[in-house]
Amino acid sequence: MGPSPAFDQFGTSPTPDRGGKRSNLDFRLHITPLHFFFQLRFPIQRKLKLAQVHKQRKAKRKKLFISRVLAMATNTQEQQSQAGRHQEVGHKSLLQSDALYQYILETSVYPREPEPMKELRELTAKHPWNLMTTSADEGQFLNMLLKLINAKNTMEIGVYTGYSLLATALAIPDDGKILAMDVNRENYELGLPVIQKAGVAHKIDFKEGPALPVLDQLVEDEKNHGSFDFIFVDADKDNYLNYHKRLIELVKVGGLIGYDNTLWNGSVVAPPDAPLRKYVRYYRDFVMELNKALAVDPRIEICMLPVGDGITLCRRVK
Repeated sequence: MGPSPAFDQFGTSPTPDRGGKRSNLDFRLHITPLHFFFQLRFPIQRKLKLAQVHKQRKAKRKKLFISRVLAMATNTQEQQSQAGRHQEVGHKSLLQSDALYQYILETSVYPREPEPMKELRELTAKHPWNLMTTSADEGQFLNMLLKLINAKNTMEIGVYTGYSLLATALAIPDDGKILAMDVNRENYELGLPVIQKAGVAHKIDFKEGPALPVLDQLVEDEKNHGSFDFIFVDADKDNYLNYHKRLIELVKVGGLIGYDNTLWNGSVVAPPDAPLRKYVRYYRDFVMELNKALAVDPRIEICMLPVGDGITLCRRVK
């Protein structure tokens, strides 16, 4: 057999003329039109398929990117929201998880909360200054603490609507007494009907006005020295040290003084340039000064607890 005819780039072969030489004018197709169609079709289909796959992958990556951005934005908003709540003095828990704090309330506190305290808590929540109230978990703590030490003669400086006062009144015996002081009688009278309905109003001796003059009078009379089993302070932070100088004389040896807000919503460890509200920054210095003084006072044993906004218990030992 002779050599196979050469094919050009279009799949055609020149047919020799009568002289056996190639002719540039006389060509004959050696493939069918259908073969030619498939030669063109498959590369086009492959390109279209690849383009479609690329488009789908691109859309999937875009969708994944958007979902991640939205998730990050949501997490950031939640963190900022939570951080904002923890910057407020009124946020009554230093727990970094609001869900965990809510679990404590719903599992341990609310089911055991006495009905009068629940009523007063809900009433106080409607007050424009409701951030000043004692938290429910701290109220529960105070109630149990007073029962454990068998407190009978107590004092409270800073009453507001009386939630912690009611917790104390319910804990001490029927013949127990509470000397309660606050500069605002109107707030106290808001909660008074609930206290009266609970049947414990007779235990309370309320005095309106600054506490320091009353304390000075008590200190002057030596029969008052060492006469109080428990004293709770939740008032003007700039006078905490002034209160302590007097209260240490009035509480009995083995008795307790409880200072509220001694962690000041965590601001005690905030850096100097932290964005704090003016009143938070102002009172923070007094709280930190108190904490330092209590830590070196040889007359007391102390225990700082992250309950509510922080409470420091001082047990007089001499």
